[in-house]
Amino acid sequence: MSDHHLGTDAIHTVWDNGLRPALTIRPGDTVTSGTLDASDGGVARRAAAGELKGPPELVALAASDAFPEREGPRGHPLTGPVFVEGAEPGDVLQVEILEVRTAAWGWTGCRPNGIGLLDAALAEEGLQPYTHLWDLRERTHTDFRPGIRLPLVPFPGVMGVAPAAPGPHPTAPPRQVGGNMDIRQLVAGSTLFLPVEVPGALFSVGDLHAAQGDGELSGTGIECAGGVTLRFGLERGANLSTPEFITPTHGGTSTRWHATTGHHPDLMTAARLALRALLRRLQARGLTLEEAYVLASACVDLKISQIVDAPNYTVSAFLPLDIFLEE
Repeated sequence: MSDHHLGTDAIHTVWDNGLRPALTIRPGDTVTSGTLDASDGGVARRAAAGELKGPPELVALAASDAFPEREGPRGHPLTGPVFVEGAEPGDVLQVEILEVRTAAWGWTGCRPNGIGLLDAALAEEGLQPYTHLWDLRERTHTDFRPGIRLPLVPFPGVMGVAPAAPGPHPTAPPRQVGGNMDIRQLVAGSTLFLPVEVPGALFSVGDLHAAQGDGELSGTGIECAGGVTLRFGLERGANLSTPEFITPTHGGTSTRWHATTGHHPDLMTAARLALRALLRRLQARGLTLEEAYVLASACVDLKISQIVDAPNYTVSAFLPLDIFLEE
């Protein structure tokens, strides 16, 4: 067994089984990969250009990480691919997450008509483009504003292997071989199982989040750069049809929660109803619409409460009350 390192010079922005491997390893080996944030440095470049508001020290910290815009297709900047010797179609790649380390700062954003759950509806209420910068230097927590503190529970939003279908394929949608799954329970101590579709598996990782609620409601968690240490194994001929995982946590980090509910024959509509009610609760605490939306994306959990009481299904949005330090 060997330890390997991949830097952020080994970046690609599409899934493609024709990509040349950045590293070849054996089962049992460990790989530590540096990763870039989901904007591929775009937020840092905006900070350097003076386009972002926030605490001057934090804006300067973000600006110090600016690098030139990458040429080529847009997509999540992924580190890899890693070729695992002996991996063949029909096998399962076991990915044990040993450590996840964040950069010193991160960001969460929202914008009208983006990819967030309520973007279109909130645009009609005057939602403005907004990017919140987070100070991650404490490593265990980050303050949203005085009196509101979030625990940091970092995880990689993207882990996957190359699909069998010829590429390139966009990185945004998750697939049967993993990818942009944004499962916040894939923390250190978890093991992910990925169906192998091409020789060598061709594994890549990226899109670190320092924290996120189930749903990633505004379209972003606390996005950040950082590093991930993974150990790889193989299960021969297991023939999984979709990713599976073992996790040491269900993701709950609070002792008390305030939940709002939505009820509708369409689950997405029910989710939107629950989230809008939750945002009103946050606005009643003095947050702007934009602040409420990005804070919810970083810590509010959407849950399917029931799908049997037709014609209406129920989605609940859970706000962790422990983030409010004065309560």
